[in-house]
Amino acid sequence: MKKLLIQNFVVAIAMAIGASTFAQSPNNASRQRKATADSTSPAAADTKPSDASTTANPSGDKSKDKNKPAEVTADAQTNRTDQASEEAAIVPYYNNFFTTYRLGPEDVISVTVFGQDRYSKQGIKIPPSGRVSLALIPDGIFVNGKTVDQVAELIKKRYDEYILAPQVSVSLDQAGSYRYSVVGDVGQPGIRLMTRRLSVSEAIAEAGGVLQTGNRKKIVVLRKQANGSLAQIPVNLSAIYRGQAPDSIYLVPGDQVIVPGNTLKKMQTIMGFTQVLSFARLFTGGW
Repeated sequence: MKKLLIQNFVVAIAMAIGASTFAQSPNNASRQRKATADSTSPAAADTKPSDASTTANPSGDKSKDKNKPAEVTADAQTNRTDQASEEAAIVPYYNNFFTTYRLGPEDVISVTVFGQDRYSKQGIKIPPSGRVSLALIPDGIFVNGKTVDQVAELIKKRYDEYILAPQVSVSLDQAGSYRYSVVGDVGQPGIRLMTRRLSVSEAIAEAGGVLQTGNRKKIVVLRKQANGSLAQIPVNLSAIYRGQAPDSIYLVPGDQVIVPGNTLKKMQTIMGFTQVLSFARLFTGGW
C-alpha cells in the first residue's frame, strides 16, 4: 500500500514538471506571440484608412496645383506689350496708304457682295479706260481716281435696284498705278511701282543707294502741282542719316527724286573732257 502511494506521488510530480516545461517551450511562446499579433492587426487595419486619407491630400493638392494656369512673368508681359505697341504703330502706317489710295490703270481689285456669289467678282484688272464691268451693270463702273470705299458705295447704289440691302466691299489686291522715279547718281535709276507708303530715304535705298559721285546733301524731289508746275522739295539725306533731320518727306504718285553729282563727279567730268582734248590733238597736230 505504501509502495502504491509512493508511485502515485512520483507520477504526479513528473506530470507537474512536464507541464511547466511545455509552457516554457519556444513553440508555445511563438504561438502566443502570433495570437497577440493577430489580436492587434485589426486595430492597425483600422488606422490605415486614416493614414491613407492623410497621404492622399498632398497628392490632391499637387493635382490642383497642376490645374492652375502658369503665372506670366514680368518679362513676358513686357514682351507682349512691346509687340502690341509695335503692331499698333506699324498697321496704321500701311493702312493709311491703302485707305487713301486712288485707283488707276493696272490696279487689281476684287468686288464681294455678301451672300451673293454670282454678283461677286475677283481679280479685276482696271483697264486704261478706268471702267470695269460687273453683273447687272453692263455699262460698268468708272473707278479711276476713286478709293476702294468710294467704288464700293457706287456699286452698292447700283445693286440696290436688284438686291435687298446689299452689302458690298471692294479690296485692292495689287497696286500697279502708283509710280515714282529715281534718277541721277544712284545704283539703279528708273521708274518704280509704289506698293506702299515710301519716304525719300526708302525710295533711294530701293534704287540701290547713292553712289560715291552723288551729293547726299542736295537731293531734290520734283512734285507736280495742281496748276501743272513742278515744285522743288529739297532733302538733305546726310542730315537724315546722322539723325539731325527727320525722315518725314513721303512720296506721292508721279514724284521724281533727283540725286545730283558731287565734286568728285565734276572732277571726273573735267578729266573726261581733258582726255577727249588730248586725244583730239593727235588729229590736229597739236595746238
